Amino acid sequence: MNQRIYVAIVLVLIGLLGLQACQEDYSPKPRGYFRIEFPEKKYASTQTGCPFDFEIPTYARLSKDDNKEAKPCWLNLDFPAFNARLHLSYFHIDNSASLQQLTEDARTFAFNHTVKATAIEQKRIFDQSRRIYGIQYYIRGNTASNDQFFVSDSTTHYLRGALYFNEKPHLDSIQPVLDFINNDIERIIETIHWK
Repeated sequence: MNQRIYVAIVLVLIGLLGLQACQEDYSPKPRGYFRIEFPEKKYASTQTGCPFDFEIPTYARLSKDDNKEAKPCWLNLDFPAFNARLHLSYFHIDNSASLQQLTEDARTFAFNHTVKATAIEQKRIFDQSRRIYGIQYYIRGNTASNDQFFVSDSTTHYLRGALYFNEKPHLDSIQPVLDFINNDIERIIETIHWK
């Protein structure tokens, strides 16, 4: 009888071990994001019909701003693959639009994001040979706009740009796209020329 109990206990233990071995160890997997395929960087010159031209990426589309409050040389540069838009606003500097007021407006627009921003970095733009002066704002955090800039020749022309994604802002998921488009914005700034 002792031997039967011993065999039964061994069989029960083997059965329990077998059941334990068949169970799949489940642990939650981290949330994944879609793999983003970036196009090759190629640029083409624009003919804006405005007092400035620049180079844009071949995977972006330039169009007139169709907002009813838009001025004649307000443009949109759409990045359809990334659901993003760079709004470009041009002003002729004269008595109605002073450089000081436009510059202060650009700074105010950038710093309106301080509620959600973790940092705002400023990069000075200074190219005396092309008469391009301004500031580029890199706005860190889950903000509506993460890249803004303004450039001017300090006497006649003023151009402001602001990048927006048509998504709820989640910096951790858009960061690779933001870095990719930031390079395009820097190329735009590097190639602006006044007419």
